[in-house]
Amino acid sequence: MKIYDFNGKKNISGKRIREARKKLHLSQEYLAVRMQVAGIIMERDVVSRIEIGTRFVPDYEIPVFAEVLHVSVDWLLGLTDDPNK
Repeated sequence: MKIYDFNGKKNISGKRIREARKKLHLSQEYLAVRMQVAGIIMERDVVSRIEIGTRFVPDYEIPVFAEVLHVSVDWLLGLTDDPNK
């Protein structure tokens, strides 16, 4: 399967995932643990690669990130500036 880049990145949500994680004072490892509890198998290095844009984020992970980070899917995707909408 070919994974395409968008402006040199493999995802558009990594920057906001990092921003939300930092706001909640979560380490990358603890975010990975919370994702695992929510049913997404993920290690700390995966979170790191998502945040720097070198890992593709499948559509089924986006709503889980939103729930775990207490933000909206639209915000993670850059469709709104309000994390709650």
